[in-house]
Amino acid sequence: MTRHGPMNEFCWMDLKTRDPSGTAVFFSSVLGWEFAVDEEDWRRAVKISAGGERIGGVSDLAQPVYPPGTPPHIAYYLAVDDVDHRTALAVANGAQVVVPPFDAGDQGRIATLIDPVGAVLSLWRPRGFAGWPASATADGTPHHAVLACEDPERAREFYARTTGTPLGRAVFREAGPAATGTATGSAPQWQLALTVDDPDAVIRRARAHGPGLVTLAGKGALRVVRLRSPEGLTFLIQGRDLIQGRDPVQAPVPGRAPGPRPDR
Repeated sequence: MTRHGPMNEFCWMDLKTRDPSGTAVFFSSVLGWEFAVDEEDWRRAVKISAGGERIGGVSDLAQPVYPPGTPPHIAYYLAVDDVDHRTALAVANGAQVVVPPFDAGDQGRIATLIDPVGAVLSLWRPRGFAGWPASATADGTPHHAVLACEDPERAREFYARTTGTPLGRAVFREAGPAATGTATGSAPQWQLALTVDDPDAVIRRARAHGPGLVTLAGKGALRVVRLRSPEGLTFLIQGRDLIQGRDPVQAPVPGRAPGPRPDR
């Protein structure tokens, strides 16, 4: 199986959780995601689907492979042409290796890094498994990734040098509430922007699960909707009407001319 979309784009996510059942209940009721055991996987891993398209997986942090105290988080995978070569370039440009390159069975080759601004990601060379379809349009499917940090230009340059080209479907923003709804000083992390048909319905469903699970910043086309599960797994939510036909990299940023933005 080859990559459904271009290389140098994020292609997969894995929800690392201490409460797999509760995580499935929350995201299925709020976003309409489907959670099911992958019968074709010898590990019987749990897969996440939206509109019939596989978009991610779930890992139980209670498994012995994870060190005690590992916090819930979302692991993101960036499709590259050569994991070993790109890992070496990443290190040369200031990254730290967390997990050196290794083969994940016949599915692909992977390495996990911390980039120079402090965000964690995995490089993925697809073989038997390609990741989510790049053209997925169903409700709740990935659109682009956002990295909010203190030095977005440094981050942008790092990824361009590591992959050999500007990163596809990725937005680099200065940290703060205007970027992702998070406070300035928060640890940098990649966040995924999901497209939905009705953001207000998502907000209502999330609030039914308890207070504090939705953070709003800005208004109208500049609104940031940040969805957080009870464990703290977060996504950005955007209306499909605001991003139809737009390139997220070309979207305006705070302080420039106003207009619709893909992660608002």
